[in-house]
Amino acid sequence: MRRNGKFVFIFLVCLSLLCMCSGENKNADDVFKEKAAQRFFHPEINFKGKIIFQSDFEGNNEIYMISMKGLEKLTDNDWQDEYPVWSPDGKKIAFSANPNGNYDIFTMKADGSDIRQITTSSRKEMTPAWFPDNETIAYAKNMGSAFRNKDFIFKIDIHTKKTQQIIQDFNRKNIVPWVSPDASLLTFTGKRTLGWDVAVYDMKKKEVEFLEQSGKSCRGRFSPDGKKIAYVCSLADGKGDVWLMNADGSQKTRLTKRDDTYDYFPSWSPDGKFIVFNSSLKHNHIGKLCIVDVKTGEVFFLFDSPGNDVYPDWN
Repeated sequence: MRRNGKFVFIFLVCLSLLCMCSGENKNADDVFKEKAAQRFFHPEINFKGKIIFQSDFEGNNEIYMISMKGLEKLTDNDWQDEYPVWSPDGKKIAFSANPNGNYDIFTMKADGSDIRQITTSSRKEMTPAWFPDNETIAYAKNMGSAFRNKDFIFKIDIHTKKTQQIIQDFNRKNIVPWVSPDASLLTFTGKRTLGWDVAVYDMKKKEVEFLEQSGKSCRGRFSPDGKKIAYVCSLADGKGDVWLMNADGSQKTRLTKRDDTYDYFPSWSPDGKFIVFNSSLKHNHIGKLCIVDVKTGEVFFLFDSPGNDVYPDWN
């Protein structure tokens, strides 16, 4: 019995060491990949806070986070994780993912843990945007059929799952929502007869107003103080630049003046002094993440992988 007991003890010790070594190898692999990816990150400017974005440089789309400390991978799976956005309090990240085939809205903690599915419909639901209460998310939902493709903006309470269409009396496609800091306005990309334009929806008056008339603008985002909107417009060079305007549509100004690049997906820094965006030489957005100084228009390099580094959001 003593001999058998001793054998069992030795076996358990060996098994424990084997498990420990396996865990160390896995962690070592993760560390190796993370360190290898650091070579894409060479910021030309010191920046505060954390920037999340999606990229497919390791295969499928995953969500990553960069700060002055380096790069961190927040999701790691076999499906597509896209359109990440910080909650206003910085504690959660909302994103779209398709583990079940169609895209739904999910949330996770800031470190990538505690992933929770928020929407569960059979419709494609994309481009989430938080309300200031940290409990409500706006998103675009595809309501089309095989004969008519339609997208409308909805909102959902992440706790009760109560869902409601936001813009009731606008029958054209409306996508890519963004909520003002006081929740009084919603900017979105609306379909025109020809092209798309940045529009705003007054939550109290229930009225829609197009802030651009060119049919060549999209992806508006309110500044942290709600006074300005950063957006994309191709009116100047036919490709796309980051522009600024007041929240009422006045004083439109071209911020990135680079005729050789497509500059898309602007996101404000928390202090409103900088904007991070994707810059590419082709319209496929396989380019790099850059930061532009709102005051001077000077552009700084941030991150450039072999993949598609898009949809940055700054906290």
